[in-house]
Amino acid sequence: GTLISAVLLLFRQKWRMGINRSAEAMTIFSVIQAGLFPIIHMGRPWLAFWTLPIPNAYGSLWVNFNSPLLWDVFAISTYLSVSLVFWWTGLLPDFAMIRDRAVKPFQKKIYSLVSFGWSGRAKDWQRFEEVSLVLAGLATPLVLSVHTIVSFDFATSVIPGWHTTIFPPYFVAGAIFSGFAMVQTLLIVMRKVSNLENYITIQHIELMNIVIMITGCIVGCAYITELFIAWYSGVEYEQYAFLNRATGPYWWAYWSMMTCNVFSPQFMWVKKLRTSIVFSFVISIVVNIGMWFERFVIIVTSLHRDYLPSSWTMFSPTVFDIGIFLGTIGFFFVLFLLYSRTFPVIAQAEVKTILKTSGDNYKKMRDKNG
Repeated sequence: GTLISAVLLLFRQKWRMGINRSAEAMTIFSVIQAGLFPIIHMGRPWLAFWTLPIPNAYGSLWVNFNSPLLWDVFAISTYLSVSLVFWWTGLLPDFAMIRDRAVKPFQKKIYSLVSFGWSGRAKDWQRFEEVSLVLAGLATPLVLSVHTIVSFDFATSVIPGWHTTIFPPYFVAGAIFSGFAMVQTLLIVMRKVSNLENYITIQHIELMNIVIMITGCIVGCAYITELFIAWYSGVEYEQYAFLNRATGPYWWAYWSMMTCNVFSPQFMWVKKLRTSIVFSFVISIVVNIGMWFERFVIIVTSLHRDYLPSSWTMFSPTVFDIGIFLGTIGFFFVLFLLYSRTFPVIAQAEVKTILKTSGDNYKKMRDKNG
C-alpha cells in the first residue's frame, strides 16, 4: 500500500487522492499482523523479550546476525516506521481541519496534539509537499528492498524450490499484485458503505484493475520461469520439487494458485468486466485467495518431501493454526474499522485540489441560499 501511494505520488497521478489514505493504512495494519506471527510462534509470547540483546546475569544475549530472520526484523521495522510517518504526514491537514471544527473540548485537544500545530499557512503547505516527496522517494526503494530481503528467507537456503535468484523480483511483483487486490477489496466495500462514490469512482477501480492485470501477468511469467529454470538446470532435485508441486499430493493448491493468480486477472482485458463493481470485487477476493495459496505452495510443498523418503509427510493444520490465521484476519479488520471510524478515509485536503467543479458548486449553493 505504501509503495502504491508513493509511486503514484512521484508520478503525479491525480487518481491517487481517492485511494492513498486507505492503501497506506492497510500496509501499517498488515505489518502489525506480520510482526505478531514470530511472537506467537515462540510458544511463550510473554518471554519474547528474551530475544532482545538485554544485559543479564549471563552476559548480553545476542541474536544471530547471519540469519535472514534477523534481516526481516530490521527491514520490516524500518518499513513500518517509514510507512507510519508517510501516512501520518498526509493526515496532518485533515487532523487540523477536524480540530478547527471540533465542538467538544476533549476532542479538540486530541486533534490539536495529533495535528502537530498545523496552521494551514503557505509555509506549512510548502513543507508538506517537500516532506511528502522526500518520504515517497525514500519509501519506494525501501519497499522494494523489504520484499527482496523477505525473499532471502527462502533464496539463501539450499532447499529445492527455494534456492533461486528469481525470488526477489518475484516477491516484489507479488506484493504489488496482492496489494492492489487488497486495496480494491477494501475500497469497494468502503465506497458503498460510506457513500464515497463521488471520490472512489469507476475510473479508480478500472485503473486498479489494469495494474492487477499487468502484475498478474508478471507473476505468471515468474511461475513459468521457475518451471523452465528447474528443467534447464538439469538438477534432478529441483525438477522433482516442481513436478511434485504440479502433480503431487498438493496439486490442488498449485493449480488453485495458478487459476487465481494467472488466469483470473486475464478477464480484466475486457473493459466491460474491469469497470464492473461486482466483478472487480470478486476478482480481488480471488487474487487474495490465490496469493495465500502461493505462500502455502512455496512453504508446504517444498518441505513436506525432502531428500529422504522416510521423512516424507503431509501437513495438516491444527485448530490452533486455523485460529491464529483467522484471528489475525479479524484483528486486521478491527484496526481498519477503527481507522475508518476515527480518521478521515479520504485525503480531503488533497482531493479539494483536483475537484474541477468544487468552485462552481460553491457559487451555485451561495446564490441559492442567498
